[in-house]
Amino acid sequence: MLHPRAKTMLVFTLPALLIGILSSLILVAIMMLAGALQTLLWQHIPSALHIDTSSASWTLFMLTLTGLGVGAIIKYMPGHAGPDPATESLIGPPVALNALPGLALALMLGLAGGVSLGPEYPITVINIALVATAGRYLLPKVPTMDWVILAAAGTIGALFGTPIAAALIFSQMLGGDKDVPLWDRLFAPLVAAGAGALTTDQFFEPDFSLNIDPYDASRLVDVFSGSVVVLIAIAIGMVAVWLFPHVHRLFHSIKNPVLMLGLGGFVLGLLALIGGEITLFKGLDEMKQLAESDQLFEISSMLAITLTKLAALVVAAACGFRGGRIFPAVFVGVSLGLMLHQYAPDVPAAVTVSCAVMGMVLVVTRDGWLSLFMAAAVVPGLKLLPLLCIVMLPAWLLLAGKPLMLVSKYLPARKENKEAE
Repeated sequence: MLHPRAKTMLVFTLPALLIGILSSLILVAIMMLAGALQTLLWQHIPSALHIDTSSASWTLFMLTLTGLGVGAIIKYMPGHAGPDPATESLIGPPVALNALPGLALALMLGLAGGVSLGPEYPITVINIALVATAGRYLLPKVPTMDWVILAAAGTIGALFGTPIAAALIFSQMLGGDKDVPLWDRLFAPLVAAGAGALTTDQFFEPDFSLNIDPYDASRLVDVFSGSVVVLIAIAIGMVAVWLFPHVHRLFHSIKNPVLMLGLGGFVLGLLALIGGEITLFKGLDEMKQLAESDQLFEISSMLAITLTKLAALVVAAACGFRGGRIFPAVFVGVSLGLMLHQYAPDVPAAVTVSCAVMGMVLVVTRDGWLSLFMAAAVVPGLKLLPLLCIVMLPAWLLLAGKPLMLVSKYLPARKENKEAE
């Protein structure tokens, strides 16, 4: 009774289910281990030694020690803990399996030590490598790219607790074949993403939503206000994009990874002294704390938190820590949006926060669907969606052709070739 197209989709259903579950379990295991290590480093050990974790000396010590530890992992572990995240996008080709243990250790130590990066990039790399290797041995006739897509979809579903983000991302990646409908191509990735999301929900529920007054009534003036907020976020974010390759070049002039990451950790510690403890770690729990206590901060303090977290994101990603840039970018957007709401209280916080998040994530990822999803996840509400879709348009026009927050890994080779000629 099934059409051949439906039979083709069904063939991938079981592998996609297994891949989604596996992707989620790996994420859950790494996040739980990182959480246990964070509790040990920031609670149990200081408590036993009677150390105040809010002191400047402890913050500098912990971040520097974290940098030295991650640097040692990168230098001495096989595969150097994977490629430099500053040169890679979220979804890329499979890496060698021998790099995965070091990458997992570097990620867990960075998350536990307070580095301002998220888990999304390393987790995606790990899952893609494992799934692609298994697929190559079990079903060698299936193209590697199909396994990459399923692993990435399962991981994205697990990370965000919903398959919607994966559907939006892959709807633009899987286009081009007019003979196969888009939803046929999305079927298996959605199965993987759904399985990943449901599996993660059995352990913890990824929740990005903030305790902000809902946006109940649409106002035409909010379109203008939201556009201004998005443009402010883009302007600030593009400064970070411009600085990113220069900071990367500066840190990588130090050839020893231990010294490079140790210095990077020390700089992150100094930044934390300026912005406070709330600017440490990946930013998901911290942005909720910020939203609940934003009235306790003056506008100048909110500005310091915003700029410090953005600087920490640039430094952490540029100096070689293994992590992703989406989670801290969301924190920066939330902080900026709350600050702008304090400056202009007549503009609803739902508008300033969602538009600032969308603008900042758009700068960091240059992915319109993901930026729209993150804004809607942080400030849920159907009334906001038309506004966000409209203010996205001028933002996309402004960013068209602008540089990405990536460092080209081919530039040094090209320079050497030019000198040889």
